Parts: sequence; C-alpha cells; structure tokens
Amino acid sequence: MKLYINNMKLLIPLLQQMTVFAVIAYLYSKTSGFKTLLSPNRRTRDILFTYLFFSSITIFGSYMGLPIKDALANTRAIGAVTSGLIGGPIMGGAVGITAGIHRFMMGGFTDFACGLSTTVEGLIGGFFHYYLVKKSQDSLIYSYKVAFAATFISEAAQMLIILAVAKPFTEALALVEIIALPMILSNSVGAALFISILGYQKGMVDEYGALFSKKALRVADKTLHLFSKGLTDDVPVKLAKVLKDEIGVSAVAVTDKTRILAFEGEGSRHHKVGTNVTSPHTLSSVETGEVVFAYGITSSFKCPIDANCELNSVLVVPLKVDGELIGTIQLFESKNKSFLNINKSFGEGLVNLMSTQLLIAKYAEQKTLLVESELKLLQAQINPHFLFNTLNTIVSVTRVSPDKAIELIQHLSNMFRKNLKRQDLSSKLEEDLDHVNSYLKIEKARFGDQLDVKIDIDPAIMQMKIPCFTLQPLIENAIKHGMVKVIDRMEIVVKGYIEGHLCVLEVRDNAGAFCHEKTEGSEQGLGLAIVDKRVKNMFGSIYGISVDCVKDESTVVRISIPLSEDSLGLQNSHN
Repeated sequence: MKLYINNMKLLIPLLQQMTVFAVIAYLYSKTSGFKTLLSPNRRTRDILFTYLFFSSITIFGSYMGLPIKDALANTRAIGAVTSGLIGGPIMGGAVGITAGIHRFMMGGFTDFACGLSTTVEGLIGGFFHYYLVKKSQDSLIYSYKVAFAATFISEAAQMLIILAVAKPFTEALALVEIIALPMILSNSVGAALFISILGYQKGMVDEYGALFSKKALRVADKTLHLFSKGLTDDVPVKLAKVLKDEIGVSAVAVTDKTRILAFEGEGSRHHKVGTNVTSPHTLSSVETGEVVFAYGITSSFKCPIDANCELNSVLVVPLKVDGELIGTIQLFESKNKSFLNINKSFGEGLVNLMSTQLLIAKYAEQKTLLVESELKLLQAQINPHFLFNTLNTIVSVTRVSPDKAIELIQHLSNMFRKNLKRQDLSSKLEEDLDHVNSYLKIEKARFGDQLDVKIDIDPAIMQMKIPCFTLQPLIENAIKHGMVKVIDRMEIVVKGYIEGHLCVLEVRDNAGAFCHEKTEGSEQGLGLAIVDKRVKNMFGSIYGISVDCVKDESTVVRISIPLSEDSLGLQNSHN
C-alpha cells in the first residue's frame, strides 16, 4: 500500500511535466523547422536545428527531474524517443548520446545507467522509424499508438539497465520499485501526446498539399489557352508571371534551348530577356533532358552573371513536346528562403502538364492541316473527273439546246466556285446537297435517261453539320462504277434519316459494282477512305462509312453521324 501511495505521489508531478512537453510540441509544430523536417531535401542547418531542439528538450527533462534516492525521476525519454521516431536511428542516437552525457555529468549512483539508457531510448525510437520506413508504413511514424509502444519499451529497457548497471543492486531495486510505473506511464503518454500534436500539424501540411493540387488546376486553366500558339510571341512572359504569382517562389524563368525568353521576379535586372543561357544548371538540363535541382545543400545556384545575385536555389525542369526538348522552365528561391519540397513537386508536375498541353496543341494543329490537305485532295480529285467529260457534254448540247448548255455551264461554275472558295472544313447538310445537285445536273445531261437519281432527306437533319464534300464522292463512285455494269438504267437513291441517336446518310445503287475487293487501293476507294477519315476526325472513331455490296445487284454506302442537339430543326422533329 505504501508503495502504491509513493507511486501515485510521483506520477502526478511527472504528468504535470508531461503537459509542459505538450506545449513545447505545439509551439514546435508551428515553426519552419518542423516543416523542413517533413521534407526529404533538408539542409544541414535544418538537420542541426532538429538535433539541437530534441537534445534541448531531452536535457530539459533531466533538469525537471524529481530527486529520488540519489537519482532522478524524469520525463527525459519523451525527447529521446520522439527524436529517433521522427528523425531515424542516427538522429535518435545523436540526441540520446548528447542527453546521456549530460545526465552522466549530473551525477548520482545511477548516472552511468541513466546516461546509457538515454542513448538506448533514442536508438529504440530510431529503429521503430527504420522498421516503419522499410515496411512502407511511414504514416505510422506519427501514430500515437506507435509512440506509446516505443516509449513503453524504452522505459522498460531503462529500468532493466538500472538494475543491471547501478550499484549497489539493493538500492537500484528499491529505486526501480518506486519510479518504474510512474515513469513508464508518464513518458509513454507524454510521447504519444507529443507525436499526436506533430501528427496533427503534419496533416495540416498534407491538406495544404491538397490546396496546392487545386492551385495546379487553376494554373493549368490559366495557361491552357496560351499553349494553343506554342511557345511563341508573348506566351513565355505571360507564363512566367502566372507561375510566379501562383507558386509564390522568388523568381521564374522560361528559356528555349539557348536564350532566356522570360524572367519574372528577383534578379530580373541582370537576367535579361533575349540573352544567352549561361547557367550550368540550365545547360546541363538542356543537354541531358533531365530535371536539375540545386537546393543549397549539396549544391546551390551560383549566378554566372552577378556575384551578388540574391538567388540561391533553382529547379530546372525541361519542357518537352513529343519527346523533343524545346526549352526549360525554372523556379528560383532567394538565399533567405528554403526551397520547399512541395514547390519542387508542384513545379515538376506543372511543367509535365504544360508539356502535355503543348503536345495536344501540336497534334491539334497537325490534325487540322491533315484534314485540310485531304480536303484539297478531294477537291483536286473531283476536278479532272468532271472537266473533260462535262466540256464534251456541253459542246454536244450546245448544238441542239443552247439554253441547256448555258444551264450546264452555270452548274459547272457553281461546283468549281465552291471547290475553290471552300475554306471551312464542315458545312450544313443542305449546303452539301446544293453541291450534289449541281453535280447531278451535269451527270444527268451526260447520261440522260440511263441515270435516275432520287433524293429523300428528312428535313429535320438539313441543318446537321457534316464534313464538306461528303455526299458527292459517294454518288460519283456509284455512277463511275455502276454505269458500265448496268444493262438498262442506273438507279441511285440518296437517303437521310434519323435512326436512334444517329443521323444516317445512305447512297444506294442497283449496280453492285462497288465491292470492296474490286476498289481497294483505287482512286475512288481512296476518295471514300478520305471521307470516312474526315467523318471519324470530326465525330469520333466509332462513326464513319460502312459498305454493303451484293455483286451485280446492289451497293449501299452508309454514313453514321451522331445527332447534334444544337442542329436547327432537330428538336422540333422529336416534339
């Protein structure tokens, strides 16, 4: 009973000391030193600060100790264990040795035992850290349960060391009976509380990282329209300003492979736009295509232009498009600021995003050029097919019907005027049909009653946007391949209708001459392939042309296009 009372008398003041450590943990969690502790890129001075901080609070725990039988009951283990748990075995060992030497110098019959046990406690915390990192369970480093367990084991080990080392044994045993339970409980609970406070602050830092992700999306939104022009004109200047404002670094530079295109922030007076790149970090990144990070620890940024330049660290990220390096984006921090790891990750991620944006812009431009070249090919393909035969037809008609000849010339003029002046890659279906009608007038004059063409288009889809010159190549194929096959009359039906969520355009003939195996690789097969590709480019790969051919009986060429809600007249057709 007496032992229990003594334990309680000792436990209460030790718990009071524990609350002091809780206040210290809270204050420490608000310092920049703790934030740099979370970064893998810590400077020597940051590591030194961490060592001094934990050594100080561990020694402070000894000073607050309560005298018991020429020994001290204290909360020293809180600092030693948490230093190892957070900083690893080297940090824990260094703090433990420092505080252990200090405890040894304080004297008492347990001086050596307590000095040794303090070092062991720091190492035990460090080994917990090492084990969790090795098992990829880093998040548990800031778990109050882990801190409680590590400190409980450490304090139990201290009691065993006192019994094994302190002399005489009878006094050591009497001391352990009094201090074991209060010190194990107060130190374990104190370490758990200490780690909980730091873990909460770490969670706040992680939440801050989530805010950075939102910021990245905001930057992407602000820069997306810039890259439609590529890295030209005033794009680098606007880009540098956006990055400087959003990331909050000291300066931002944008370069091509040889010159500075933009520089925003500290050092802009001597880092002149248009001058050659001279920084070895930039030259190295351009040469290797790799990220270069000089953060002021093992390497630092030394300005090659001005020895008094206030910039001390730099992140150089190569800007690539389709694997080809076109320049770099650089983030700088000044001598009085640490380059936070979150800014490093943020900067690298943003540049990768910008590379993707530039690649998309490049492909969009190439796709437009490709579609335009295919359109020109279609137009050039149409012209020679008609010109010679149409002129011969006009000559023949002129002899018997001059008015008819004039009408044909007008239709021919209409066709070629549209071919030459067509700039848009798409047109309304009714505009495409106008082109088809001019073409058919000429072909009807040429073939007379041998050619019968019927057009049946749902008025609701007349305003649908389709690639220009879509129907004419299909009808031309039917006539070119079918007229030499049919014995009596060539019949062609052009239909347009709504089928579910699709708009279907159909060209059907009674010749069955345009079968795939006969036209593959031919000039007309190429024309159909271009139309199919242009439909896919405009609407998606699941849409386009399908051909159903029964030899010598019929050919059906079908174009499937998604319905467009903004097409005029479409909504009314469903009401």
